Amino acid sequence: MDNTEEYLLEFKGYNFERSLVKMHIVESADDFEIRDDDVFIITYPKSGTIWTQQILNLIYFEGHRNRTEDIKTMDRAPFFEYNIHNLDFIKMPSPRLFASHLPYYLVPKGLKNRKAKILYIYRNPKDVLVSFFHFSNWVARFKPSDTIENFMEMFLDGQVMGSRWFDHVRGWYEHRHDFNIQFMSYEDMKKDLRSAVLKICGFLEKELSEEVVDTVVKQASFQNMKTNPQANYHGITKYELGVRNDKGHFLRKGTIGDWKHHFTVEQNERFDQIFQREMKDVPLKFIWDINEE
Repeated sequence: MDNTEEYLLEFKGYNFERSLVKMHIVESADDFEIRDDDVFIITYPKSGTIWTQQILNLIYFEGHRNRTEDIKTMDRAPFFEYNIHNLDFIKMPSPRLFASHLPYYLVPKGLKNRKAKILYIYRNPKDVLVSFFHFSNWVARFKPSDTIENFMEMFLDGQVMGSRWFDHVRGWYEHRHDFNIQFMSYEDMKKDLRSAVLKICGFLEKELSEEVVDTVVKQASFQNMKTNPQANYHGITKYELGVRNDKGHFLRKGTIGDWKHHFTVEQNERFDQIFQREMKDVPLKFIWDINEE
């Protein structure tokens, strides 16, 4: 039985999670007034969104770094189209940080004035698929899959929240000249977080002391985030979204190459063929294994 329709809402060729999306925001996005110092973190789902939210929060907010302010990550850098806590974006003080999974053609038109900044984080799609598979089986609102094979079919067909991974990444890359955008790979961030933080600061024109950079890097480590309720979405997922069991975690492994424990040789070969075909004109660097240079 295909219950995809129950949890997905298609709008202009893109799939949203039906029960969470705020369609009034999406439908009026063109008219949303962008400020010059707005920053959007844009990702395909399961590509390091929460991690990047935490990094930016640590860069921008001293009260977040020293934990003197008890404001959760998702309220400091709310999801634009999934505004779960119904924050008033217009009343948010500058600089505003947003997270979004939107494709390039659904974001506010004001982002094309190239003053506001977009940080686009991409991750190798095999690990995205595996992470998404586990997440969908854990969160009650998503359609579970009994096997990776079944989920791979949905993922490749774009019958998941976020639609087709290939379309999302390629679309943003091909339209990069329309925006003030910096592409960064999840894997590069994972392998050298300090360099990634410095690169992000350079793009955002934020000068931090060595000491503050050290603090950002330390607090944004996967292990620290996993145990920091301000930084991870575990409580929100469990108590506001609903989960199928107590075994899952919003931040599960965060590793590079976990797909190797899930894909068969045939699945991997098939995925590689599709990847080569779809991404041959996109020169972004992809890292498939933790030991790759």
